[in-house]
Amino acid sequence: MPEDTTQFGAGLPGHGQSSTRRGFLTGALALGGVTVCLGEPSSVLGAEQPKGGVAVNPRLFTFVGGKVGGWSVVSAKAVVGDTLPAVDRLHIVNGAVATMPDGGTWLLRGVTSNDRYVTRDEKDHLIKTQAALGRPESTHAALIPIRKSAKWWAMTQDERRAIFEEKSKHNAIGLKYLPRVARRLHHCRDLSEAEPFDFLTLFDYAKDDSGAFDDLVAALRVTEEWKYVEREVDIRLVRAS
Repeated sequence: MPEDTTQFGAGLPGHGQSSTRRGFLTGALALGGVTVCLGEPSSVLGAEQPKGGVAVNPRLFTFVGGKVGGWSVVSAKAVVGDTLPAVDRLHIVNGAVATMPDGGTWLLRGVTSNDRYVTRDEKDHLIKTQAALGRPESTHAALIPIRKSAKWWAMTQDERRAIFEEKSKHNAIGLKYLPRVARRLHHCRDLSEAEPFDFLTLFDYAKDDSGAFDDLVAALRVTEEWKYVEREVDIRLVRAS
């Protein structure tokens, strides 16, 4: 759910020179766009390699809600704004999906990006404390898409940082739940402002930590930052047998 972090305050795709980034994004859009997980191997969280010999950027993932997939959808509710159509499964593909697959109902896409709202000390602390997605005991997960208001995007970087951390204590809240809850942030807005969401955050955790995850999202949703959220969907998942 955080906007820019390695775990709860960083962790978006590596950001090289501007020409490299433009080429990366152009390639992603040419393939139909993607939802991305930073360096995630295809085995993690039920992701599969796309068919047909398509070149794969390991940072790119597509999340397809429909009738098939490695994760069963337990619930999907709108926190703010409109929800998404109901689906039975979530399918995670390591790569771009140009057309909706058979049985698919919706497709969400994005790309990881550079760290924007963390200091060096905060990032170092997060790296030492965080856990990676895909631990064997992490049989529960959540996908939370968020879109923020035009007022948020009209602010400068330092103004957003002040709300994100200095007023909302986003990183400090998240650190309380590490390493029980693992997460990674995906940017949709870097592909196109026409995407339905600005961010997609994927979390996973053990069944016994479900309460801790509920506490985490509840704490974040009462912060100053969340006043700028105009659409949020909370999708809860369990690993399919």
